[in-house]
Amino acid sequence: MYNAGLILEGGGMRGVYTAGVLDCFLDNNIEFSSCYAVSAGACHCCSFLSKQHRRAFDVNVDYLKDRHYAGVLSLITTGDYFGVKMVYDDIPNKLNVYDYNKFNSYNGLFKAVVTNVETGKPEYIDIRDMKKDIVYIRASSSLPVFARIVEINGKKYLDGGVTDSIPVKKSQQDGNVKNVVILTRDITYRKEPNKFMPLIKRKYKNYPNLIKSIENRHIIYNQTLSYVRSEEEKGNIFVIRPKRPVKLGRLEKNRKKLYSLYKQGYADAARSIKKVKKYLES
Repeated sequence: MYNAGLILEGGGMRGVYTAGVLDCFLDNNIEFSSCYAVSAGACHCCSFLSKQHRRAFDVNVDYLKDRHYAGVLSLITTGDYFGVKMVYDDIPNKLNVYDYNKFNSYNGLFKAVVTNVETGKPEYIDIRDMKKDIVYIRASSSLPVFARIVEINGKKYLDGGVTDSIPVKKSQQDGNVKNVVILTRDITYRKEPNKFMPLIKRKYKNYPNLIKSIENRHIIYNQTLSYVRSEEEKGNIFVIRPKRPVKLGRLEKNRKKLYSLYKQGYADAARSIKKVKKYLES
């Protein structure tokens, strides 16, 4: 295990790119002492830490035609685009069983990023008992508008990507000198202002701090991208990202396109393996 941080961005279904990278890491026995993951990245990190090769991709795409998994009907009837019971209970406990014992044997740190709806600030939650803490993985992945607010121990949460999409600074603050960052957008990408702010302001009118965070998200995100690029150029961090613009949306359902992006992630990681190891071992 390398004494280093692994930083996993979200991105909805674009996260299959990350799943490909992580499977390549598994095949090359690359492990990290700390993992900081957001939204879809947090979901994929779960399978990475249980060392279940290909599981992260499979659980994303095997049930795309099942109305209980994801879709507008689920959004209308439950308030969640992704069916909570199926995603966080049926799949890990029945359909594609999660290796809880293997996860429990991981001796490192796993933090999932969530956004506190009332404060509008990120929180970094230690995931130690997957059966109990999976609710935080759900919270980290709960996109505004497309998911209900998740209440845990009296606190209200939504998608961690709203406030800290790429938590590399948190990892550095926690003492990780070496950090490998997995992004789901190419190097030219910059986030635009949210086009749905009028809807968001109506839906979350009782949470002004959340509204402000969503309104400013593109600014913070783009500043983080600049920081990541600067740290990368200095050799302080190692970044793996798509080589070209990703033409997939957060809610993509085309299996062929998703598999292509997964393979791209694996291939990009495979080409970087020697450099990654050299960086981590230097």
